[in-house]
Amino acid sequence: MSLGNLYRKPGHLIRRLQQIAVALFMLEAERFDLTPIQYASLAAIRAVPDVDAARLSTLVALDRATLAKVLQRLEGKGWIVRAGSKADRRVKLLRVTARGRAVLGAAEPAVRRCQRRILAPLAAGERDEFMRMLGRLVAVNNEFSRAPMGEKSARGAGKARAPRRRG
Repeated sequence: MSLGNLYRKPGHLIRRLQQIAVALFMLEAERFDLTPIQYASLAAIRAVPDVDAARLSTLVALDRATLAKVLQRLEGKGWIVRAGSKADRRVKLLRVTARGRAVLGAAEPAVRRCQRRILAPLAAGERDEFMRMLGRLVAVNNEFSRAPMGEKSARGAGKARAPRRRG
């Protein structure tokens, strides 16, 4: 296989685009000490106050071990609080603090700039088409993710999952 073949493989290109997207996010949001995963988690907690970690993991498509570390960092920064549920004391409900809301508000222009920079090489019509196709690829292949997104995955839908691969 030549390198040209590697560079035309969708998996390789998607991985590279993810690396680029994270790098652009970090450049734009550097002053907020905020990672893309922290941003997504914080935004989801703000959108769904009193969400528990299990539900949050399906909203942002993160495995529980990774999410636990993210929540620990967000709590350590004073951006979220965890409180026991009145219905089930074993469950911790998550809420964004005033400091967390302030960081999200301040970071929002940087996040928008990042998103524009990712898509900037495409013409306006291409951006819409790319986003539509990207959304379709993610939705159709969601069940193969280590951390599927959405309600069905939260209930353990009976769809077959791809075997986990290491490396």
